Amino acid sequence: MQIAEALRLPLSQDLSGFVSLLRRLGVPHRVSEEAGEQVVRVPQEFAEQVRELYARCPDGEGLGVEPARRGGVLRQLRGHPLSALMILVTLVVAAITALGENLDAVRWLSFTGFRIEGEYAYFASLGATLEAGQWWRLFTPMFIHFGWLHLAMNALWYWELGRRIEIRQGPLALLGLTLLFGLASNLAQHLYGGAGIFGGLSGVLYGLLGHCWLFQKLAPSPAYRLPPGVVVLMLAWLLICLTGVIELVSFGSVAIANAAHVSGLVAGCATGIIGGLLSRARRG
Repeated sequence: MQIAEALRLPLSQDLSGFVSLLRRLGVPHRVSEEAGEQVVRVPQEFAEQVRELYARCPDGEGLGVEPARRGGVLRQLRGHPLSALMILVTLVVAAITALGENLDAVRWLSFTGFRIEGEYAYFASLGATLEAGQWWRLFTPMFIHFGWLHLAMNALWYWELGRRIEIRQGPLALLGLTLLFGLASNLAQHLYGGAGIFGGLSGVLYGLLGHCWLFQKLAPSPAYRLPPGVVVLMLAWLLICLTGVIELVSFGSVAIANAAHVSGLVAGCATGIIGGLLSRARRG
């Protein structure tokens, strides 16, 4: 493993916060004093990303992995405005739709419009929906959640993955990826499962996971260095869902949008490969 000099700073610069951040991210590093300066050395593949990370977070704050302390939550929210906004919108929609129970509200956010007559729901076609100019429906199902557990897990995972992309590639990149993965997963679920009510950020989350995973493989970055076992855990859960065992043990009370998960993951892997290759090319 080749070691490279990432930073050379005056002795007066307090590096304790930044070094602590590197430690929490699991980035191997060594700090030494040379010729009256502090020198930070890391593996060659991390050198450029550590410089970028220091430019953004010289005191070790802002990446969302600092220990909880007074004001820490507010600092994290301010440091990741788009991630925070997405979660806020999701919570507001959960309140308005009563976690999927308020069908009058859900019908304005579902992939296609529908009406209920008696015990039956009649759904408009996708073509008729788009002809009516209701383009927002292509994206809004990702904000609909069914139950507190569904909402809490998706919000937590979006915060975990979204803020990494926001700090590494910026809020506009995170917004673009979220919309892309939302569109891909919603469209795939509609085409595979047919007309119906579905929702949740899960497809987007698998897209963000695939993006971080393969981007990190091609262009290692401290921000995309996921905790050990996360990718394996998420992929294992996807495979379990695909077997249908979740619906079986829940006696059909829980429906898993498998097409949304798979399509989101595929889209995320594609953007991760493209982004990783472009980042590697820029490094030269």
